[in-house]
Amino acid sequence: QVQLVESGGGLVQTGGSLRLSCAASGNIFSITALGWYRQTPGKQRELVATIASNGGRNYAASVKGRFTISSDNPKKSVTLQMNMLELEDTAVYYCNADTDRGWYWGRGTQVTVSS
Repeated sequence: QVQLVESGGGLVQTGGSLRLSCAASGNIFSITALGWYRQTPGKQRELVATIASNGGRNYAASVKGRFTISSDNPKKSVTLQMNMLELEDTAVYYCNADTDRGWYWGRGTQVTVSS
């Protein structure tokens, strides 16, 4: 089992910045990647960014150049720096752990971008 606890999020105006953090605990040695997904009502959860245990990063096309995923230890924690936020970035953001036994999710944190 892996537990994920998110922090950050909130309300920001367009063009502003927010930082999300996620801390993993439990069987962290099984983690192969940590990342962020987001979901809006009526839509499927979608990839935002991931970072693998070897440091490899993957971004959704819609956030490339604006968001940065980073980690001091991709088996323990992950941070998502979000800059130049747009109205379309409004969503619940979920931390995700990809492990050799399946995926785990945090409870989610709301990000709201207003005009």
